[in-house]
Amino acid sequence: MVLSMDSLAIWFANTLGQFVSREVVIFIISMIPILELRGGLLVASLLNVSITTAIPICIVGNIIPIPFILLFIKQIFKWLKKIKFFRGLIERLEARAMGKSETIKKYEFWGLVLFVGIPLPGTGAWTGSLIAALLDVDFKKAVLAELLGIIIATVIMSIVSYGLLGALIS
Repeated sequence: MVLSMDSLAIWFANTLGQFVSREVVIFIISMIPILELRGGLLVASLLNVSITTAIPICIVGNIIPIPFILLFIKQIFKWLKKIKFFRGLIERLEARAMGKSETIKKYEFWGLVLFVGIPLPGTGAWTGSLIAALLDVDFKKAVLAELLGIIIATVIMSIVSYGLLGALIS
């Protein structure tokens, strides 16, 4: 069974929502790989959290993992590859990330901005950070590019989650 991002986000919202506030739910969802800001804004809309409350929560949640990924993922991967159980998984993650890296290799800063900013499956701050780290993109340049990408994704997903989606549900 393949789960869509939407159904995964809703599952997290329903599961976490039993224990924490709506705002904490969207914050946590915004930090989770695959879901990120896109999932956070979608869930915020479905939970009737105002857009003015949801946007800052989702942005902060999406930003928090970036420096840790940029600074530590290569060392973590190197360490995990020494453990036979994890080696294949880490090599597949690296290969998958590098398979999506052509735009970033070619256009570096603006490629990373667009990769993070255009909300397509497999893109976002987590994968963008992983690719930037594997390509040894300058830390400051990578952080700035990802912040700009997150702003673009926020605009797009706010329109989708609160505009189009809101009109369809009403």
